[in-house]
Amino acid sequence: MGYTAIVDYGVGNLKSVSNAMAYVGQKTMITGNAEEVERADAVILPGVGAFPDAAAKLRASGLDKTLLAQAGRKPILGICLGMQLLFDVGEEGETCEGLRLVNGSVKRIQTEFKLPHIGWNGLNFCHRSPLFRGLDEGAYVYFVHSFCGHAACEEDVIAYTQYGPPLLAAVSHNGVYGCQFHPEKSGETGLQILKNFGELIR
Repeated sequence: MGYTAIVDYGVGNLKSVSNAMAYVGQKTMITGNAEEVERADAVILPGVGAFPDAAAKLRASGLDKTLLAQAGRKPILGICLGMQLLFDVGEEGETCEGLRLVNGSVKRIQTEFKLPHIGWNGLNFCHRSPLFRGLDEGAYVYFVHSFCGHAACEEDVIAYTQYGPPLLAAVSHNGVYGCQFHPEKSGETGLQILKNFGELIR
């Protein structure tokens, strides 16, 4: 059995993601080693904090180039800030380049509600995705964020949530997936999403 690499670049809830994957029967390796990421059957890019800091750490580690090289070869899942880093640019404090694996930008949420957005919100599915196999419309997941993605191509958006206006909750493009929410903190729904991701391995 192969493994899913959980990318360690100094940012992210590494152990909680690893524990959740183990619970659904998926072997993982937490690693900042490019060769171990390359050998993996799938990759998870976690992340918490600010976009510019995380992008800088990812580039300093050299793992940005590794992820770009692996995109299209194996499933990749970005979680929370990890999802935001998949986009072309982030606008948190300063305009900062992302991985450009999903076309679009990351901007501060425009809502009358309190930020950061913390808590459970339902998912509205807009395109069929294997990531959400077995889930019902409106399934609740856990969010913690003040910024959200804006995809250039509507076809890349696979789920929205509501927090005042609709907010992008998940994306998919050429085998690269992103969840703005934390599946590892989202109970049975989140575990099903991680199980579905593990089943994408060829």
